[in-house]
Amino acid sequence: MKTLFGSFWRAVAYCLHPKVIALSLLPLLVAGAATLAAGYLFWESAIASVRATLEHWSLVNSMLEWMSSMLGANFRTGIAALIVIALTIPVVVAFTLVLVGLWITPAIVTLVARRRFPALERRHGGSWWVGIFASLAWTVGALLMVMITLPFWLVPGLALVLPPVIWGWLTAKVMGFDALAEHASQPEREAILRAHRWPLLVMGIICGFLCGVPSMIWTLSMQLIIFAPFIMVGVIWLYTMIFTFSALWFTHYALSALATLRAAENAMRAVQPAVAPEADLQLVEEVPPHERFGYEESKRDMRDL
Repeated sequence: MKTLFGSFWRAVAYCLHPKVIALSLLPLLVAGAATLAAGYLFWESAIASVRATLEHWSLVNSMLEWMSSMLGANFRTGIAALIVIALTIPVVVAFTLVLVGLWITPAIVTLVARRRFPALERRHGGSWWVGIFASLAWTVGALLMVMITLPFWLVPGLALVLPPVIWGWLTAKVMGFDALAEHASQPEREAILRAHRWPLLVMGIICGFLCGVPSMIWTLSMQLIIFAPFIMVGVIWLYTMIFTFSALWFTHYALSALATLRAAENAMRAVQPAVAPEADLQLVEEVPPHERFGYEESKRDMRDL
C-alpha cells in the first residue's frame, strides 16, 4: 500500500516535468490530426446514418418525436451527434492509449529509471514488436467488451461503472507490460504482474475513472456539438495527459517492485552456501575390494577364525 501511494504522488510530480509535457504533445498531433480528418470526411454522413437508423425503429422514432416537440426540432440532430460522439470516444481512447504506450511510456521508463533506479539492470524481457501485438490484442479485447456491454450502459448506474472497469483492465495490461519490458526478464515480468495483479488492476480502474472526466465536457451544453471535431482535439490532449500520468504511476510502481524482487533474490544468494558447479566436481569411482586399505589384514583375520 505504501508503494501504491508513493508511486501515485511521484507520478503527479513527474507530470510537471518539461520533458513529460513535451512528450504528451506527440500523440496529440497524430490523434488530433486523425480526428480532424475523420470529422471532415465522415461527420455529416455519420450523423445522417444514425438519424436514419433511429427513424427506422418505430418505437424510438415515436419517442424522438415526443421529445422534439418538447425540446425543439434540433433535438434529433443533437441526439444523433451525441450517439456518434459516444461511439467515437472508445476508439479515440484506445488509439490514444496505444500511442502513449508506444511513444511516451519507453521515454518515461528511461526517465524514471535514470533518476530513481540508476543501478537497475536492463534485462530486455519484452521486445517492442511483442508489445505492439499485445497492445493491439488487448485493445481489440477491450473494444469487444465495450460492444458487448453497450446495452447495459443504459441501466442507471452501470454506465458509471462498466467503462472505467473496461478501460482499467486495458490500462493495467498495456502499462504493466510496457513498464517492465525494458528492465525485467520475462520470468520476472510474469512474476511481478501475477503477484501484483490486484494493485495494478486498482490503479488501472482509478485511471479509468479519470478517463471519464473528459467525457463530461459534452454534458455542459448541446451547443458544443457544433464544434465537436475541434473539442475532440482538446479531449484527446486530456486523455493523453491522463494516460501519461498512468504510465508514470505504473512505471514507478513496477520498477520499485522489480528492485524489491532483485534485492530479495540477492539477499537469498548471500545466505545460501556456495556449491561448486557440476563441471568442477571430480568423479570418484568405486574402489575394488582388493585395492581397499586393510583388505589383506581383514582377510587373514577371517582365516584365523
